[in-house]
Amino acid sequence: MPLVHNRIHHSALFQEKDSLILVPHPDAVSSLTKPAAIFWDMDGTLTNSEPLWAEATFYLSELLGKRLTPTQRLATIGATFERTLGICADNAGVTLQPGDSDRYRARMFDYVKGLFARKLEIFPGIPALLDELKVDGVPMMVTTNTERNVADAAISALGRQYFVDTICGDEVPAGKPAPDMYLEAARRIGAKPAQCLVFEDSATGMRAAVDAGCVVIGLPEGDEVEVPPEVTELSRLRDSRHLAGAQACDVYEWFSKISAQQ
Repeated sequence: MPLVHNRIHHSALFQEKDSLILVPHPDAVSSLTKPAAIFWDMDGTLTNSEPLWAEATFYLSELLGKRLTPTQRLATIGATFERTLGICADNAGVTLQPGDSDRYRARMFDYVKGLFARKLEIFPGIPALLDELKVDGVPMMVTTNTERNVADAAISALGRQYFVDTICGDEVPAGKPAPDMYLEAARRIGAKPAQCLVFEDSATGMRAAVDAGCVVIGLPEGDEVEVPPEVTELSRLRDSRHLAGAQACDVYEWFSKISAQQ
């Protein structure tokens, strides 16, 4: 639940000290600026799939001959498969040969699909929030570095009907942290990136969205995630790192406040 201040203020939004925690005035909700679109990262933002990707990444590193440490694994969060493979190969002292990438991709992605089928969880509150935003007419897209043949099952579990489109990591010239995915998402919507709101959990994804020029709310799972200074962490907007209990009007407040400061 959002923090509630113990005093009444005539303004719709206010800032106390350095906090960005917001208190809406009921009469002002209709005047808030809605984003032209919302772009959702998937793994770690909509679905609790990062632990499954962690398990699969450790599996990949063991295939290459040396298990990553938990600290080394952090560098793979939100990364493309090629970057993850490179990190695992470097750790194991392995020089990759032609054909290795395709072979290891198939092994890892088959492993991930099995994990998704058995263990994939959607974060609490996400279906209700997506449904409310959809009913309110806000265009939404999934923008994930996960490749299409793995992502589709998770998108279907979330509810494909909520999204006007989806973009996967193998469908743009360069995946996150390059801005290509978010630039393409804004192009498909027909809006400027600055009019679009992005929810991201990883440093890689946040950097991509910032460099594209979007408004970015970060949902880092832990303090070890390097959050770009241009990103507003969700925990500065409400007393949680997660979106459970958030409503569409909360999202509009956050977007209005952040946009006004940029």
